[in-house]
Amino acid sequence: MHSYVHDRLPRSPWAIWQSRLLLLSAFFICLFVGSTEALAHAVTAGDKGYIQEISGVNLLPFVYLGAKHMMTGYDHILFLFGVIFFLYRIKHIGIYVSLFALGHSTTMILGVYFNVGINSYLIDAIIGLSVVYKALDNIGAFQRWLGFQPNTKIATLVFGLFHGFGLATKILEYEISPDGLLPNLLAFNVGVEIGQLLALAVILIGMSYWRRTPSFIRNAYTANVAMMSAGFILVGMQLTGYFVS
Repeated sequence: MHSYVHDRLPRSPWAIWQSRLLLLSAFFICLFVGSTEALAHAVTAGDKGYIQEISGVNLLPFVYLGAKHMMTGYDHILFLFGVIFFLYRIKHIGIYVSLFALGHSTTMILGVYFNVGINSYLIDAIIGLSVVYKALDNIGAFQRWLGFQPNTKIATLVFGLFHGFGLATKILEYEISPDGLLPNLLAFNVGVEIGQLLALAVILIGMSYWRRTPSFIRNAYTANVAMMSAGFILVGMQLTGYFVS
């Protein structure tokens, strides 16, 4: 859809250097986050211990946990970054972000309520693939390969469902008390949406400045290749964790 940005301007030595720096940065960032407790959004010992000790309705703690999870969920943020990369109007951004929110809210709440968990490594590998998919979509790969453009709204909703299962899997790791489960789940979801809005605000502020510079057109293609590379690295890390665990 947007592959024209790659050839729109000549590639100067400075632009080539920037491209390599973006790819290298994406690689080392993914290695860093993958080597920490954030891998597969592991539940921290402090958060897990606190949740296991409480029961009943505790709205504020779950709002906090939901916001924290989304703000530290680098794969969720990468996908969100890809979704809004070429969206300029607030109306369009609102539609896509709402579809993503609808998807992950649905499967998160239902998954926890009915105790449907998926192996955390496998679901996070799928989430990593969603990042790859969105990057490929942004550079127009599917139009070239398939001859048509897959529906971007449906794709956003479907991947939102997978992201929601990822959230549900992590919540189940908290071993939440069934007492007050539904209100606490709704509070967690509110926190997730707050975290998503905060992350979106930061992304939009950064993008608004970047889009005003000539480097956006020069490096839009490279940025999506870097994002795709990050997605593949995340997939590889999750699958490695699955087979060695």
